[in-house]
Amino acid sequence: MVALVLNDEQRMVKDSADGFFASEGPVAQLRKLRDAKDADGFDRGLWAKMAEMGFAGVAIPEQFGGAGLGMVAAGLIQEAIGRNLTLSPFLSSAIVAATAIAKGGSDEQKAALLPKMASAALIVALAADESPRHAPQHVATRAEPSGNGFRLTGAKPFVLDGHVADRLIVAARTSGAEDDVAGITLFLVDPKADGVSISRRSMVDSRNAAAVTLEAVQVDGADVLGTVGEGFATLEAALDAGRACLAAEMLGVSAQSFETTVDYLKQREQFGQKIGSFQALQHRAAHLFCEVELARSVTLKALTALDSGDARAPFYVSLAKAKAGDVAKLATNEAVQMHGGIGMTDEYDIGFFMKRARAAGETFGDGAFHGDRVARLLAY
Repeated sequence: MVALVLNDEQRMVKDSADGFFASEGPVAQLRKLRDAKDADGFDRGLWAKMAEMGFAGVAIPEQFGGAGLGMVAAGLIQEAIGRNLTLSPFLSSAIVAATAIAKGGSDEQKAALLPKMASAALIVALAADESPRHAPQHVATRAEPSGNGFRLTGAKPFVLDGHVADRLIVAARTSGAEDDVAGITLFLVDPKADGVSISRRSMVDSRNAAAVTLEAVQVDGADVLGTVGEGFATLEAALDAGRACLAAEMLGVSAQSFETTVDYLKQREQFGQKIGSFQALQHRAAHLFCEVELARSVTLKALTALDSGDARAPFYVSLAKAKAGDVAKLATNEAVQMHGGIGMTDEYDIGFFMKRARAAGETFGDGAFHGDRVARLLAY
């Protein structure tokens, strides 16, 4: 049994991340980037500083230029990002794509890509989802043999940070039907290659995704990430890393929403009394505190399971993603309601947390998706 507590190294990562993002990437920066309609949707200077702090390489092995600190450390960074709503390609590149390459890439691919990703010189994005809702096994994009490689044709409507990616990891089908797990292959694709079309999409939470279209895009055999037809295991490993870190981010969103609301309850007066003295609001705040701590426990369990190679890690990841999503929704709803009418205005930051909670809850599978996945993993 692994104790669900942080060790000294992890506490140092947490303290470092909390201080860094509070000062360098606060909510005010998100508001500024949103209002300026920034072309990238994030601050490249901040991303470079994140690399200097070792954050961009947290999930990358040391032999390939990373910090090699593991998923618990990555989750602590992502939690701090959630507390401050910091915009960056951390989730898409440093976690999801880095995990895919570290798990499925050849030594040559790892040596060529991972050091650049750790230094923030290269952004890589995963292009997997094709359905309106998350369904990673549903892959209609085809990879037909062509010359010494393949020709890719298909569409990926939701690619996180795809508009700024220097490389794409594309899930395509080399055999089988559209919903078969077998027959999925991962390819490294240059977004500037002939036949690749990318359209930026700004989401409700002011983050960015892209719609990627592939029209007979030629790739070499050396661009295959892993083994032909056996890419789903690598895809799931990368997605589980992203799901666990999204749970950590939603934990940060929930915790910050709770703390902001408690501070407001202590300050706001009604009928000559601080509204925090009202028993009904105290009960709601106490319930929310308990829910946040439950989400914290299951999220840390999921991250720890990924680090230890626990065979049940997918179960814990789905449990964490579903629970953290429910709690983030509750926390932001309660925050807006207990702020009263002013909570609905753009002047107050709390609305940004609600929007992020909704988008993060849907990304890489909502509660229904993960509830179904838990049931299947338990053989129901």
